[in-house]
Amino acid sequence: MSRPRQSIPSYLEHKQSGKARAVWTDQTGNRQFRMLPGAFDSQESRSAFARLQLELAAVPHRSPGRSTDSVTINEVLLAFLKYAEGHYRRADGSPTDEIDEYKRVARYVRELYGLTPAKAFGPLALKAIRQKFIDAGWSRKFVNKRVERVRRMFKFAVSEELVPPSVFQGLATVSGLKLGRTAARETEPIEPVDDAVVDATLPHLGRHVRGLVDLQRLTGCRPGEACNLRRRDIDMGGTIWLYRPRQHKGAHRGKPRTVSIGPKAQALLREFFTPDIDDYLFSPARALTERNAERAANRKTPMYPSNAKRNATKRKVNPKRMPAKKYSKGSYGLSVDRACDKAFPPPEPLAQQPGETHAKWWGRLTSEERTELKAWQSLHRWAPNRLRHTFGPRVRKDYGLEAAQVLLGHSKADVTQIYAERNEALAATVAAKIG
Repeated sequence: MSRPRQSIPSYLEHKQSGKARAVWTDQTGNRQFRMLPGAFDSQESRSAFARLQLELAAVPHRSPGRSTDSVTINEVLLAFLKYAEGHYRRADGSPTDEIDEYKRVARYVRELYGLTPAKAFGPLALKAIRQKFIDAGWSRKFVNKRVERVRRMFKFAVSEELVPPSVFQGLATVSGLKLGRTAARETEPIEPVDDAVVDATLPHLGRHVRGLVDLQRLTGCRPGEACNLRRRDIDMGGTIWLYRPRQHKGAHRGKPRTVSIGPKAQALLREFFTPDIDDYLFSPARALTERNAERAANRKTPMYPSNAKRNATKRKVNPKRMPAKKYSKGSYGLSVDRACDKAFPPPEPLAQQPGETHAKWWGRLTSEERTELKAWQSLHRWAPNRLRHTFGPRVRKDYGLEAAQVLLGHSKADVTQIYAERNEALAATVAAKIG
């Protein structure tokens, strides 16, 4: 077996000339070398070698002295994704969703222009990728966000001297899609969810997911903040408890976040306390344990030894998927979607029949029926974040904009306006008096 090549540069003597040289292997596996100025072991060559080591440590994906003419877009994407793996991390070291977002964007860029020289990537190429996004059916705002991510990749490439600055300057001239001036679809604004709709969904949710919903309704916290709640993170020293999430939307900007927990929410959370203060209060693993214990307690026939033996043989020793310790925003939203489907089942023949598997049900539906089913589900499902849009207007109406801003955790009031719309009834009353 051959010896692995050294990625750290080695300081060697060039026998033919008596000068010094540096030899190393770059991240793509290619052997690189550079002749250093001055004789071997001279101060001049040692200084040049030290500079080379610093350059490689700062930009490991680029060979110092290499011309930007030969850098391909694939190399730019690879360098940025390696940078993103280390940069887009939470305080606890876990990766953020931005990494997956950049990987999705990079896939589209790679498929169209992967082998193209990076210096040739101009405004026309960016517009072509943008058109690819539009053809995929994405909304205008979503397209603009992903185009901006492509631009950010090349801004990074300029800072690493992988491409000349003119490349990013050209991409900066491509403006975002404007409202009413593009074929990209528009998204509907996020509306509050009616309390009656939420109440109809609650009976179809498990205890832990129901607790997440009730906590959001009482505090206005974000879905991720509710999922990450632990007893350790709550200051219970005063009449009003204070929950300071370790991870939240503005944490990477250094913005503090405090969720105020009143008496009703306190009574709710006490039902989920465990002896370990590091336990997540809302846990799929504990939910499964509680559900199995409830099923065993409600069992009508005794558990005979033969039943226990059969169950033991059927149970997987090392299952591939274990229940998580806490809910994620995705699993939380999926649980709500399933509960909505049970609370508001679609009409015949779109509904899933008793005993019918999901695969058979989906295979039975025609393409027109599938489209109709998706439209029905879109109208009869609600996302957990809509609870904040219900909480905001209610607080603003009763206690004012500043109270809504503080409880929702916004640093600027104009952001709160999105969640807590203006009091149209008050405007109508004033208009009737003065108009």
